[in-house]
Amino acid sequence: MKEKKQLVRVVKAPDTVDENGNVIKTGEISIDLTGKKAGRGAYVCKNPDCLTAARKARRFERAFSCKIPDEIYDALSEQLKN
Repeated sequence: MKEKKQLVRVVKAPDTVDENGNVIKTGEISIDLTGKKAGRGAYVCKNPDCLTAARKARRFERAFSCKIPDEIYDALSEQLKN
């Protein structure tokens, strides 16, 4: 357990749907440094090893209920390194 200030929020923006309720565009997954972006959030520590462990255990896929492409994990890893 860590304090919220020591963690980074990863957010999945809401899906875009048409008037019939069909998903037009799935929500984008990104790091939320402000903690105020709209969408479903999940937290990971700032250590890149924590992101690797979360990727291996598919924790974000369970939190967001969707398949997350490898490109997203690579982009998140680069953002955490900076």
